[in-house]
Amino acid sequence: MGFDGATESMIRANEANWDARTPIHVASEFYGVATRDPADWFAAYEWADLGEVRAKDVAHLQCHIGSETMAFARRGARTVGLDISAESVRAAQRIAAAAGLDVSYVKSDVYSAADALGRGRFDVVYTGKGALCFLPDLDRWAEQVAALLRPGGQCYLVEFHPLLHSLSRVPPPDGSQDLLLRHDYLEGRGHAREDGTHTYTDGPTLTEGLEYYEWCHGLGEVVTALVTAGLRITLVRESQEIPWRRWAAMTATEGVWHRLPESAPRIPLLYAVQAVKPAP
Repeated sequence: MGFDGATESMIRANEANWDARTPIHVASEFYGVATRDPADWFAAYEWADLGEVRAKDVAHLQCHIGSETMAFARRGARTVGLDISAESVRAAQRIAAAAGLDVSYVKSDVYSAADALGRGRFDVVYTGKGALCFLPDLDRWAEQVAALLRPGGQCYLVEFHPLLHSLSRVPPPDGSQDLLLRHDYLEGRGHAREDGTHTYTDGPTLTEGLEYYEWCHGLGEVVTALVTAGLRITLVRESQEIPWRRWAAMTATEGVWHRLPESAPRIPLLYAVQAVKPAP
């Protein structure tokens, strides 16, 4: 990957952590592999922004067990998922086969995505919902995204808002339900070492791969990385909804989606960025 030794070691620790998480996630009620429609993980605006995907070539980066990947296949896209975790890729293959879907999955680090999947091959590169925090360098990520796209193709990123990270994506150890800033919004402090004993779903604790590393990325950093890679930003959207109940006071909207009550401040918890590769 070309990083320094310390960063390479952190990425490998993340790989091991996702390998260990995978069987827990496959069996979890949170993912509901056998019962939940993969489209549940998409907000309605995502499909409106993406437009028609039937017969298009779609790459889903950092796909984990392929929930969103399968949703594209069900809409008629020629779909491939990529993930650093071999266990995730194997599970995704099994899940897609059981659902009767023709989806390809490739094990690769995202920084080698263009070589692993093919340069200039895709109409859509889709990514997000907890992906970017595992990447130490967004400029190199954006270069890979641009390399994957055909001219006229689009990157569509849907990611947890940096403000949600600042408020903490999971309840703090003391169980507080207050809206308090607990973590950085902006990049600049380098990596954060996290305890991976507990994953974010229901199920048992991990017995191996017990640490992982994250990096903060502000919204400005994300947009600038895509522009620097030669893509043209066509949309930036901020949303109040996320696909799980982070705070007990949140109200259900549709499916797995929730928002804070009307009495709470109106704040963004998710954001979307659409960026198009210009024709030469």
